[in-house]
Amino acid sequence: MGLADAFEQIVDSLPADWTDLELDLRIAQESRYVDASVYLATCNARPYSRHDWHWRLLVAHEFGHAAAAPAVHAALRLLDESGIEGELVVREIRSGRVEVTQMWGRPESVRQAFARLRAQ
Repeated sequence: MGLADAFEQIVDSLPADWTDLELDLRIAQESRYVDASVYLATCNARPYSRHDWHWRLLVAHEFGHAAAAPAVHAALRLLDESGIEGELVVREIRSGRVEVTQMWGRPESVRQAFARLRAQ
């Protein structure tokens, strides 16, 4: 199974209210590290130094300071297409958190619509 398929399987297994996902990625051929770095720059992967794993991938579902799930999927698909094999491991999943938005000066209808959209 390729990295993009493994990522898709992980995301599909998450609850609907997941907000943040932390993954570790290790590639099979360390000689391809620089090639993989070019692709992973598109999803802002954080490289490890002196560690068994090569990168930490931070993924956001709908909001937050992390890469969007489609961006991570696209980067992993690029790795698959270039023949770079690897392994993904889930390190942490956070769910149930809510986005905090400044609502000062907005009418009540906007506040209710925002709460209704985020409750889904």
